Amino acid sequence: MNLPTEVFGEVVVVHAPEEFGADQADGVSAYLGSLSQSRVVLDLDNTELLDSAGLEALLDSQDRLREAGGDLKIAASNPVNRKILEITRLDRHLEVFDNVLDAVKSFR
Repeated sequence: MNLPTEVFGEVVVVHAPEEFGADQADGVSAYLGSLSQSRVVLDLDNTELLDSAGLEALLDSQDRLREAGGDLKIAASNPVNRKILEITRLDRHLEVFDNVLDAVKSFR
């Protein structure tokens, strides 16, 4: 899987796919693990489907990135995705920001 990315110094922004479910979870997780940077912002703004497999992939990716000395932060202005993160209480485990710029700046 190849996802659109942008690099801001030592931080890479990855734009999640439109569907982030069981069929994409392993690919997204593998892609995040293959990046040379360990400071990653995952942009969920254009993600229309986010299910339990996608959420599990977020936590697994965060664990691997932290082991590598980095972290995973989430940018989500999409109210549906923010609500999913709140209901599942993953917003207590993952840092969630209103936009990509704030998430990138949080690494400084």
